[in-house]
Amino acid sequence: MCVGIVGLGLIGGSFARAYRSLGATVYALDTDRDTMDASMIETVEAPLDDASIPSCDLIILAAYPQACLEWLEEHAEILGRISDPDTSRGPIVIDTAGVKEAVCARAFELARVNGFAFVGTHPMAGTQYSGFAHARADLFRGAPMVLVPPETDDARRLTLLDRVHTLLAPIGFGSFSVTSPEEHDRVIAFTSQLAHVVSNAYVKSPTARAHHGFSAGSYRDLTRVAHLNPGMWAELMMDDAKNLSQEIASLIEALDAYRLALDAGDRDRLRMLLAEGDRIKRALDDEASSA
Repeated sequence: MCVGIVGLGLIGGSFARAYRSLGATVYALDTDRDTMDASMIETVEAPLDDASIPSCDLIILAAYPQACLEWLEEHAEILGRISDPDTSRGPIVIDTAGVKEAVCARAFELARVNGFAFVGTHPMAGTQYSGFAHARADLFRGAPMVLVPPETDDARRLTLLDRVHTLLAPIGFGSFSVTSPEEHDRVIAFTSQLAHVVSNAYVKSPTARAHHGFSAGSYRDLTRVAHLNPGMWAELMMDDAKNLSQEIASLIEALDAYRLALDAGDRDRLRMLLAEGDRIKRALDDEASSA
């Protein structure tokens, strides 16, 4: 098996380490020379280029969304020449970006016009750290993987999903789900982007500087993702700005209800708000455990 990877950050690097640990040949490309040098010590066989692309069974675009599209546009012609989606000839291309509408709209069109296979994906795994140095071969083990196939006839859609599942299964993902770009971005604005905004904003309180000796699990849990890659997250959030803005507005409204209860000295109202959140969380946990 041969895998090509564009971008050797935490996600791309973890894919590289995972496939290499399984005995696959890994070709890769990263704009940082030091990262490329480090990756080629024991993980990457050679650079991903026009000569190695035809050898790949799978190509993973793991850079920032715009960089993924730029690489795909530059290589769409060669991918088309070596591919025949009807016979599953040629590599299947996936991306791992945290947004799908902005990426998939262009990527689906490039794949259709040039005649190669593309499926959007989003591995639901990561840490608060970034870069190849923090990449792990087991990062995706047990994690959910979201698949976003193009709109096409049922037979071709199933073929694409089956190919992606077969190529990704050895990595050890815990589950696979299928959705649309629009639904993906609507939900991910809540489950991922909003959490990063809240954590990042939370540590801006002046009290954060005095937390030492006064904090435990609650502080650690809420601040874990305040440490982030600003450039990457700014790009992701702007690509999903409408959904994220709506989630922030909803949160502000909910927080304001607690503030008003406190300012009014209304203990019963505050207790009701807290009980409501506790009830919703318990119901969500019960639903997840029975799924």
